[in-house]
Amino acid sequence: MYIHRLALVAPSAKLGQDVQIGPFCVVEEDAQIGDGTILEARVTIKKGVIVGKNNHIFEGATLGGLPQCVGLAEEDCGAAIIGDGNIIRENVTIHRSMHADSATTVGDDCMIMANAHIAHDCHLADEVIMANNAMLAGHVSVGKRAFISGAAGAHQFVRIGAFAMVGGQAHLVKDVPPFVTVDGLSSQVVGLNLVGLRRAGFSSSEIKTLKGVYRILYKSGLNWRETVEKIEKEYTEGVGLEMARFITSTTRGITTERSILPTVGEAREAAKEAHESSRPRVDDGPETIPLRVVDEDGASLLPPPSKRRVG
Repeated sequence: MYIHRLALVAPSAKLGQDVQIGPFCVVEEDAQIGDGTILEARVTIKKGVIVGKNNHIFEGATLGGLPQCVGLAEEDCGAAIIGDGNIIRENVTIHRSMHADSATTVGDDCMIMANAHIAHDCHLADEVIMANNAMLAGHVSVGKRAFISGAAGAHQFVRIGAFAMVGGQAHLVKDVPPFVTVDGLSSQVVGLNLVGLRRAGFSSSEIKTLKGVYRILYKSGLNWRETVEKIEKEYTEGVGLEMARFITSTTRGITTERSILPTVGEAREAAKEAHESSRPRVDDGPETIPLRVVDEDGASLLPPPSKRRVG
């Protein structure tokens, strides 16, 4: 065990074997730190926090801060529990639960990058990655191996499913189904997270099953009740069942799919057709000659701006 002489560690704190605590760290009373965990400089571990084994916590991180709730007394707050093998980078903040008998939890082998925020009563599963400045409001749950990109934010009580990929600066106000990708610009679903699924070892058969659920959810044109009934009926095992359970248990609704934008050529053709259809049709009469505003050499036929009439 190594404790820097400039660190402050409460006598009642429980430290495991081979713990390293750097300068200017503060470990409050009744905090617990597991074997092999490293605290770089200026880390604060508040009271009531349980940190597991072999975590690496970088400069300025604060674990176990009070919930940012008006009128909440410290004695009413619960714990913050961090699992094993996590990397928690600079200035990350993780808050305790707002309920005395509950806890904010982070699983094992997660990577929480610089300046990320995990609010009270959030629950992160194993191997979650949160990039810089990502923000989770209270009571957000994140499934296994989900990836939340930089500056993305999740509204309170939102669920982010396992293996989901959330793009940078997305703002999530509804549940994100497992296995899908959310575009950061639109904050809407743009398909399955195929790259992440293949990297995680999902079989072609499993991916085909997920495509089937996705088509029912986003492409079938059914109303919500019909969609839920169809998914529950057709998918009763494996990854299909996992996705079905997530979808059918939502209370906030599911993040919508982004509309497919037309290509430039399609947009031009549509504009041309709209223009043609809006022009008045004259069966008999002289041919309309468009007004010329330039001569054959390209010189303007209009008077200079100072001599043009307005109105």
